[in-house]
Amino acid sequence: MPQPATDIYPAAQRHPAAQWAVLTGFTPEQVDCTTAVVLKILDNKCKMLPGEKLAVMAVYDVVRHLAAPLFGRAVHDAIHAARQAPGTQTLDAIRPLRVHAEAAIPKSVMKHYKAFLREGLFG
Repeated sequence: MPQPATDIYPAAQRHPAAQWAVLTGFTPEQVDCTTAVVLKILDNKCKMLPGEKLAVMAVYDVVRHLAAPLFGRAVHDAIHAARQAPGTQTLDAIRPLRVHAEAAIPKSVMKHYKAFLREGLFG
């Protein structure tokens, strides 16, 4: 069973979505999809409700340290910077990462992931 990262945001540790993510065991593909959704949230292109966005961020905080093929340390560092100091410079760095994520992950994979997320978190 995966363990949550030790440096997750304190609120994420208490969020029910974080508990679900710990118990679920994400595949590398699902970790990439979670990261892609976080990039979309940070780029203000996500149509989720605020509570849903918080849930995804809590899931990300649990799974981001897991091995995934698409996104390396630089992407996670950019996300961390944008969350810590959400200004024009950090958020401008998110946009090309989001565009890359959307191009790299097939729509069918993302659709399947969103169904998995919806069922697991909001089902």
